[in-house]
Amino acid sequence: MFKYREGSKSLAWVLVVFMSCPVAAASINKNDKPNIVLVVMDNFGYGEVGVYGGGVLRGAPTPNIDSIASEGFQLTNFNVEAECTPSRSALMTGRYGIRTRQQPEGPPRGIWYGLTAWEITLAEMLSGTGYATGMFGKWHLGDAEGRYPTDQGFDEWYGIPNSSDQAFWPDSDSFQKDAGVEFTRVMTSKRNQKPKKHEVYGRAKRATIDREITDHALDFIKRKAKAKQPFFAYLPYTQTHEPVDAHPDFKGTTGNGSFADVLAQTDAYIGELLATIDQLGLKDNTIFIFTSDNGREGIKRSFGFTGPWRGTMFSPYEGSLRVPFLIRYPGNIPPRQVSNDIVHLIDVFPTLANFVGGDIPQDRVLDGVDQSEFLTGKAEKSARESVIIYIGNELFGVKWRNWKMLLKEIDKKSYAVQNMAYPSIYNLIVDPKEEEPEKFYLDDTWVDTPLWRVIEEHQASINKDAGAPDN
Repeated sequence: MFKYREGSKSLAWVLVVFMSCPVAAASINKNDKPNIVLVVMDNFGYGEVGVYGGGVLRGAPTPNIDSIASEGFQLTNFNVEAECTPSRSALMTGRYGIRTRQQPEGPPRGIWYGLTAWEITLAEMLSGTGYATGMFGKWHLGDAEGRYPTDQGFDEWYGIPNSSDQAFWPDSDSFQKDAGVEFTRVMTSKRNQKPKKHEVYGRAKRATIDREITDHALDFIKRKAKAKQPFFAYLPYTQTHEPVDAHPDFKGTTGNGSFADVLAQTDAYIGELLATIDQLGLKDNTIFIFTSDNGREGIKRSFGFTGPWRGTMFSPYEGSLRVPFLIRYPGNIPPRQVSNDIVHLIDVFPTLANFVGGDIPQDRVLDGVDQSEFLTGKAEKSARESVIIYIGNELFGVKWRNWKMLLKEIDKKSYAVQNMAYPSIYNLIVDPKEEEPEKFYLDDTWVDTPLWRVIEEHQASINKDAGAPDN
């Protein structure tokens, strides 16, 4: 039975009874719980995909990714955290990254810490309601014994423990073997087994890993479909993070550079996932999500594209925080829907919990809200109006409706934090690129009240939070 957070509206969810031809029916999952495929890109900006203004403009059309929008819901104001680990933490827990870093005593944990075993993850919630759970790709939420994906609710994992920039190390002429640093290796593990380390994650392996991630995911999907067990396939892809090395099958194919090659490659892999789901007769009973952990990288010549938005990852601007989000669930989510209402990555946990009948933890604060009525068209508006903005452990500001208030800004050249004597306030409809804060905003002094209210309520909640224990 689905448990709701205090103050949440109840929702009765009726699953569609699927009618199909006898051949397809033999393959359809008999369980009424929908399968879930969740693709998360790495440092992938808002403007990369065709339906967000990219695709051909970026040197590679993305028809397969675009098809998710035509068959489902496209969010144009989907928000994440400014860095990889906090975003992945938020996705897995339904809680702001700062909350998972809170300790019972002392200052918050460091930005790259990840998750403690005490946190209840999306995989654990789904596993608890009968799902097979497989992860294929980048983890970045803990790389020590007891803190790998298969310690946090996944039945199996193939991928890398941390970030792809570590693929530079084995090929660096400056690497010093006595520095006490180990090369990253591709890893595999299964629940209740010790993870295994395999080949070194260098530039050659970097070029092929997303192909292997896709192959492992396809195998997982086919195995679970045959067993008629509902599945959660989580694919945090790697290759749009530096170094951007296309697979040999795609290298040079677009004639538009390495990023365009990888974009074409990714679209092809998404096409394989979608086609397999369709061929297995699982389309109508599968939730398929495509999104990103944060915006493009900020380093020069990384060539990512944030569309109309200012800034890059590690910043409080929309180019860091606003990313693509596409979701397809035929018969439940109407096709060709587009909304600019605010939704946040933390909403994925409670929304999926409602779709599948999973339990929401009652012994901790969930910042996420259930968006199932919004996505299915039963509600016209998003269930949230605001999001809190952190970089590291510092509170930078807030978004409320189309307004944004920044207490701190970032110098784009030095990345120095600028503490503002007077908050910068932007109207994201009037000034989407955040080019000019409203000076004293004489016409809109009223907006002070809702913006500060959101911050004060959040800070009060954090002050009351007992923190996440180490175990």
